[in-house]
Amino acid sequence: MSTAQSVVITGAATGIGRGITECVLKSGAGVTAVGRREEPLRELKDRYGDAVTVVAEDVSAPGAAERIVAAATEAFGRLDAVVNNAGLARFGELETTDPALFDAMLAVNVRAPAELIRCALPQLRAHRGSVVNISSVGGALSMPGRAFYGASKAALNSLTRSLARELAPDVRVNAVMPGPVDTPMWHETGLDGAGTEHLRVGLLASTPMGRFGQDTEIGRWVSLLIDPEVSGWVTGALIPVDGGRTA
Repeated sequence: MSTAQSVVITGAATGIGRGITECVLKSGAGVTAVGRREEPLRELKDRYGDAVTVVAEDVSAPGAAERIVAAATEAFGRLDAVVNNAGLARFGELETTDPALFDAMLAVNVRAPAELIRCALPQLRAHRGSVVNISSVGGALSMPGRAFYGASKAALNSLTRSLARELAPDVRVNAVMPGPVDTPMWHETGLDGAGTEHLRVGLLASTPMGRFGQDTEIGRWVSLLIDPEVSGWVTGALIPVDGGRTA
């Protein structure tokens, strides 16, 4: 990957986003690391220095996309790739889940990525750039008890494929669909401890590789997809990195 590449990564502070950020930085790119909490982003800045610029933003906030793109171009002089990783996962059955949670997931998981792509388009077109959306196998599988989350990721998958055609040949748009990955997200789903453990056991049983994924296993795929020398002819792909769960 060219050291001149400038990459925006949302949800960069923890979990899959942190793994993606580490992989992209090790590839030699400059990263605009976006997250709601500044402290873990500052840890990246302290470790990697000028290769990281920090933007503490809620991606669903009004004007966030404009501020993120402005920060990236000010720090690195250009923008070559956008990785829409920030996500919101709240689980529950249809009858007991507050519809406001569905609205919140759509705002973070679908609308915010679309808005960030829109705001980044002039830069992405100018540099024949790319977008990688971090979706989920939940967007391709039935998700009883997690239908709202799955629907939001299915919408992101549709957005990915449609924009791949709409923005070609200037901008490539792909998605990675992780299976279950060990991240702090498991403590933020809205389930109680017993519910979380039941979910994890079920997911592990349905994963042929017999283990959860690691954040850097997603990060390495993202690094490949934003590298034009490796993936310059790849667009509209929804790539499952899931231990065989969708097989």
